[in-house]
Amino acid sequence: MVKQVVQVKLLPTPEQAAALAATLRAVNDAANWASQTAFAYGVPREYALRQHTYTELRDRGLGSQVAQLVIKKACHAYAPIAGLIKTGRLQGNRAAKATSKPVVFRADAAQAFDDRCLSWDHDACTVSIWTVAGRMRGIRFTGHPDHLKILAAHRRGESDLVFRDGTWYLYATVDIADAEANTDPIDFVGVDMGIVNIATTSDGDNHCGAGLRRYRRRMAKVRAELQAKATKSAKKKLKARSRREARAVNDINHRISKQLVSVAERTGRGIGIEDLAGVRDRVRLPAAQRGELNSWSFHQLQTYIAYKAKRAGVPVVVIDPRNTSRRCPRCGHTAKANRPNQASFACRRCGLAGPADQVAAINIRDRARMTWAAVNQPIVADTLQPAADTSDKPPASAGGS
Repeated sequence: MVKQVVQVKLLPTPEQAAALAATLRAVNDAANWASQTAFAYGVPREYALRQHTYTELRDRGLGSQVAQLVIKKACHAYAPIAGLIKTGRLQGNRAAKATSKPVVFRADAAQAFDDRCLSWDHDACTVSIWTVAGRMRGIRFTGHPDHLKILAAHRRGESDLVFRDGTWYLYATVDIADAEANTDPIDFVGVDMGIVNIATTSDGDNHCGAGLRRYRRRMAKVRAELQAKATKSAKKKLKARSRREARAVNDINHRISKQLVSVAERTGRGIGIEDLAGVRDRVRLPAAQRGELNSWSFHQLQTYIAYKAKRAGVPVVVIDPRNTSRRCPRCGHTAKANRPNQASFACRRCGLAGPADQVAAINIRDRARMTWAAVNQPIVADTLQPAADTSDKPPASAGGS
C-alpha cells in the first residue's frame, strides 16, 4: 500500500473564508492552551492530557471531535522533540532550549479534520466542514483531474485545512494499492545521481542539472541581497522565494523519477540506485562548492523513485556506491586515476573511455544484477546424494552379539 497526499484548492465565498479563518484562530488558540497544560503537568500523552483539557475545550465552543483533534495535535507536537532527544540528534543547549518552554502554534497553523468534521461530495466538487460559525456546506474545491480521481477512489483518514499565501487548501491522505510486483525482471536500469548531472542512466539517458544550478545560483544571489536588508518585507520575500525554489526542485525530481520508472516498467526491468546516506559527511569540498552539496536533493529524488516504482510494481535495488565511478565495467580495474576529471572516464588498463556518469551507471546496473541474483536465488535441496540404505541395519535398541 502506497500512502500519498493529494492537495486540492478551496474556493470559498467571503463568508465561508471568514468562517474558516475564525476556525483556525480558535483551534490554534485552544491548541496553545492545551500545549501549555501538557507542559505544566508533564503529560504529553493523549489520554492523560484529555483528563486535564477536554472539558475546558468544550467550554471554549469546540465540538467534541474537534476537541479530541486539538488534544492530539498538542501531543503530537511534543513527540518529535522527544524522538530527537532519544536518538541523540538533539543534545546539549539545543535540547535544553527545546524542552524549556511549551510548543507554540501559529494563529493560522494547519488543522486536521476527520470524517466526522469534514465530508466530501466528489460529484459536486464541494466539501462540508465544521467551523466555529456552524457547519459550512457547499465549499467548492478544485484540483488536477488525475488527483481528483485518485482522491475520490482512495481517500482515507484525516484531511488538513491549510491557509497559505492567501489561499485555502485541503491536504487529503490517499492509500493506493501496490501494483503486482515484477519478481523476475529481465535486467536493471542503473541510475547514477550527481550535482552536475542530476541523473544518468546505464542506457545513456542524461538529465542535466545545468538549468537547476543556474537557477539556484541566481536565487542564492537574490537571497543574499534580501538577507543583507533584513527588513520585514525582505524576510517575507525570502520566505516566498524559499518555497518557490523548493517547488521548482520538487517538480524536476517528480519529472525525472516519473520518466525513470516509466522506462523500467515499459521494458520489464528493475532500477538500481546508490545508497547515498551520509555522503555529505564523507565528501570534503572547497567552501565555494559546499552550498551545492548541501542543497543536493538526491534523497528526495530517490524517495520519489521508490514510491513510484512500488506503485508500478518495478523492483528497486539499493547498492553500495563505493568506487562506482572509478571501476572499469569491462576489465574491473579500479583506480582513482581512471577518473581524470569530473566528466570523463578512461581505464588505465584496457583503455575503455566514456562519460564518467554513464560508466558509473553501468557499474550500478551490474551491482544491482548481482544483488538481485544473490537475494532472490532459490534454495534448492541437494537431491544428488542418495539416501543411506538402512533396511538391513538392526534397530538402534538392538544389542550386539
